[in-house]
Amino acid sequence: MIAVENIKPDKDVRLKPPPVGAAFLVSQVGAHSALAFGERLSALDLKPHHAGILRMLGSNPGLTQQALSELLGVFPSQLVRFLDWLQQQQLIERRDAPDDRRSYRLHLTRKGRSVLARIGELTRELERDLFAALNATETRVLEELLARVAAHQKITPGVHPAYKQL
Repeated sequence: MIAVENIKPDKDVRLKPPPVGAAFLVSQVGAHSALAFGERLSALDLKPHHAGILRMLGSNPGLTQQALSELLGVFPSQLVRFLDWLQQQQLIERRDAPDDRRSYRLHLTRKGRSVLARIGELTRELERDLFAALNATETRVLEELLARVAAHQKITPGVHPAYKQL
């Protein structure tokens, strides 16, 4: 990372960062975190939206495609593309819903559960790196504060807002 002090556009000018508030800092750290997570996932040949789907199915086995589409805020046709890819990679399987033959229930495969465990490891490594400047108590307080902000903003727990942009 390049520090602002190390950038010298002109010999007579010393750069000063502009004043910023909490919203900018949350956005800045969030963008940095998202990029770092994406880079780490690339080692597994996954994108963040794949990881999010696997995480959701790991917590909610048997979720229907329709319910997942509504939860993520993704058009069903877009979700089908993601699910098709995950199925081709043998990470998920679609099972007929016993109560509705037109519907599928989504489940992780054994390989999917293994990949989900690896995603968990990558996530914990990223969190250790991101919050190395904080002690355990400060990290917990930050998590609590951010959770309160997310709840107040009515952000769906466990769902990244970026799905709405896909």
